[in-house]
Amino acid sequence: MTGADGLPARQQLAARLRQLRELAGVSGRDLAQRVGISQPTVSRIEAGRTVPSLPVVEAWAQEVGASEETRERLAALVEATYTEVNTWRTAFGRRGHLQGDIREQEAVSQDVRVFQPSVVPGLLQTAEYARRVFSLFQLPYSDKDLAAAVAGRLERQAALYEGERRFAFLITEAALRWRPGDTRLLLAQLHRIASVSTLDNVSIGLIPQDREAVTFLSHGFVIYDGEGPSVSVETIHANITVRDPSDVELYRARWSLLDRMAIRGDDALAFLDRIAADLRALSDG
Repeated sequence: MTGADGLPARQQLAARLRQLRELAGVSGRDLAQRVGISQPTVSRIEAGRTVPSLPVVEAWAQEVGASEETRERLAALVEATYTEVNTWRTAFGRRGHLQGDIREQEAVSQDVRVFQPSVVPGLLQTAEYARRVFSLFQLPYSDKDLAAAVAGRLERQAALYEGERRFAFLITEAALRWRPGDTRLLLAQLHRIASVSTLDNVSIGLIPQDREAVTFLSHGFVIYDGEGPSVSVETIHANITVRDPSDVELYRARWSLLDRMAIRGDDALAFLDRIAADLRALSDG
């Protein structure tokens, strides 16, 4: 849900709540006490970093004397915010690439879990692999924006080396074998995955095709665990952000099932070596 200015529902809700509080002449501290939340939480809600529950929004509206029409509008924004759809066309109409937005989301998450069935996750991509991936996007990048997107993706990867934060990846064999360039490109990419897997705060699980299935290999998704857990799902036409707690739990449950199918550690490294050997054999042939 976007407004006339193209802002996502989350930002519309944050701006409207802040405006209502200011018009009512109520300080953030006073409102926090009346609603039963902390003053920092009020600040995060108004900045759009935390999505409030419907009861909190209803109490907020009551304390600032919002009209019935305004309350209905706020309730609709809350509902839209919990499952927010941002089309790529709209998103790229506002900026050249989205790596900064993703980096901000990662920065407020202590635990990031990525499942990818079709391509190596962005946080693990080499520069050339990333460039090839961006070049295949349905909405073409300009040369300048393509370079900026690659640079932005590589900048995001610095978070992997922040030891207090945790990253977990589940990658299917199909994603590991998908090749957006020549053999050397993919060999370098496989080496990159093996290298990152040695970090103590990074877990990389690989799902071979011959593993017995305990769930479906559906679309990719990213679970962000921090204040206000959420899930990001990339589709062909849009990015969907899921914040409803019951829906987030569905993705947690799917992750747990996928995790049971994965191999790690020495087994995963040996599996990467076998894929690399297959690539070299094909290249030599």
